[in-house]
Amino acid sequence: MSWYCDIAPGHPVHGPYHDTEYGFPASDESVLFERLALEIMQAGLSWEIVLKKRQGLFDAFEGFKADTVARYGEAETLRLLSDARIIRNKLKVAAIIENAKRIRGLRKSHGGFSAWIEAHHPLLKEDWVKLFKKTFVFTGGEVVNEFLMSLGYLPGAHRPDCKIAKKIAKAKPAWMR
Repeated sequence: MSWYCDIAPGHPVHGPYHDTEYGFPASDESVLFERLALEIMQAGLSWEIVLKKRQGLFDAFEGFKADTVARYGEAETLRLLSDARIIRNKLKVAAIIENAKRIRGLRKSHGGFSAWIEAHHPLLKEDWVKLFKKTFVFTGGEVVNEFLMSLGYLPGAHRPDCKIAKKIAKAKPAWMR
């Protein structure tokens, strides 16, 4: 969203994400999984809270390695729900664990999470939302929109006059192809 370009540059929490990640293409499975998890955690909260808890989430979910998280059971869930470094929402934690299992399934059907996204590009936002709701859990319209914008699959991460938009254009995000 263009408003982000108004508040993020130079901000100690928002600035680094805005300037180096938001809207830039990414394909590494752990990065994609983390980005999806962050968007799930953000639902109903401010993005600043999520960014402040990002390192704790990364540590608690062991680097967002899908194979590791997919094996989490009751003990790991209880560990996560007692970890003050993360957003301790039972439904969100359960969704992240379930989505790790589904990401593993995408390896069999499409060769991986990134390949699955690429295989469905381009879609309209509404079609992306339907696809994500069929494939993952806790993926409503805003989660899907922000996730795909953050990876350059949907436009709108930056205003056209934002200096970061020019850097992103050089990286040739999917929405520009």
